[in-house]
Amino acid sequence: MKDEKWFIGVDLGGTTIKLAFLNYYGEIQHKWEIPTDKSEEGRHITMHIARAIDDKIDEIDVKKDQFAGIGMGAPGFIEMETGFIYHAVNIGWINFPLKDKLELETGLPVIIDNDANIAALGEMWRGAGDGAKDLLCVTLGTGVGGGIITNSTIIHGTNGMAGEIGHITSIPDGGAPCNCGKTGCLETVASATGIVRIAMEDLESHKDSKLYDTYQDNHELTSRDVFEASEKKDAYAMSVVQNVTFHLGLAIANLANSLNPSKIVIGGGVSKAGESLLTPLREQFEKYALPRVKEGSDFAIATLGNDAGVIGGAWLVKTKLIK
Repeated sequence: MKDEKWFIGVDLGGTTIKLAFLNYYGEIQHKWEIPTDKSEEGRHITMHIARAIDDKIDEIDVKKDQFAGIGMGAPGFIEMETGFIYHAVNIGWINFPLKDKLELETGLPVIIDNDANIAALGEMWRGAGDGAKDLLCVTLGTGVGGGIITNSTIIHGTNGMAGEIGHITSIPDGGAPCNCGKTGCLETVASATGIVRIAMEDLESHKDSKLYDTYQDNHELTSRDVFEASEKKDAYAMSVVQNVTFHLGLAIANLANSLNPSKIVIGGGVSKAGESLLTPLREQFEKYALPRVKEGSDFAIATLGNDAGVIGGAWLVKTKLIK
C-alpha cells in the first residue's frame, strides 16, 4: 500500500545536511543532521548521506524497502530531469552528477530539485501555504531565494532557472555587486546581508540612531538589530526598513501581477521579524499590485523553519516517484 511507504527528505546546506524520514502524509517520523563535508570539492557528500541513512535505518530497525525514495534539495544550477549540478558555488560542485551518485550510494530512487523550490513545496504541503495550489514563496536569508508554484507544481522554466527571485534587478544603475555576477539584484537589498549593508552605508551620519550605539557596542550589526530598532520608532532604522520593503514589495507585486498567487509566503531568517517586516511590506505591495491581485493574495510568514526542505523533498517523492 502507498500509505505504508515512507519517504526520505534531504536538504543540503553549506554547513549542515538535514535529513528526515517522513510518512505518506508528510509527518516527520525521524529527523537529524550531519555536517556538510566540502573537502575535495564536495566529493564525499553523497557517501556521507548514504551512510547517515543506513545508520538511521539500522538504529530504528526498519528495512530499506520501507522507503519509496529520496527527495533532495541542493543549492546551485541544476538540470532537473537528470539531477545534474552544473555549479554549486557554496558546495564546490562543478558538473556533478548528484542524482546518479546518490542513487548508486543508497540503492534508492532519487529526485533532485533546487533547495528554495523544495522549501516552497514543503510550505505548500504542510506549512503556511495551507494547501494553496498557486503560491509564491520568498526566502530572505543570507541570500534571497524563491519558489513559484502553479497548480501545485513548482515552475522550473526551460533550463531550471525559474524562481530566481533574488536576481530580479532592483537597482538598474549603481547597485551593489551580487554573487551571481550582476549588480543591483534584489538579493543585494533584501537579504540579511543586504539589509545590514544598507544600514551601514550612512550610519556615520546618524549617530543619534540606536543602530549606531549597537554597532559601537558589538562592532557589527544584524538585520534583527535593524528591525528591532525600527519597532522602537528609531527614525534611521525605519528609513532602512522602508527602503528594503519598497524594493521587496515592488518585486513581489510585479511577480504577483503575472502569477496571481493565492498565497505569498515569506521565509528565511529575516522573516523572524514578523509584522515588523510584513506590515511595511504589505503597504508597498498594495501600491503596485493590481486590485484583483491584491484581493486574491494573502501574505503569511513561513511556519516550517528548517523542516521545510525535508518535507518538500518528501512531496517530490510522493508526487514524482510513486506511480
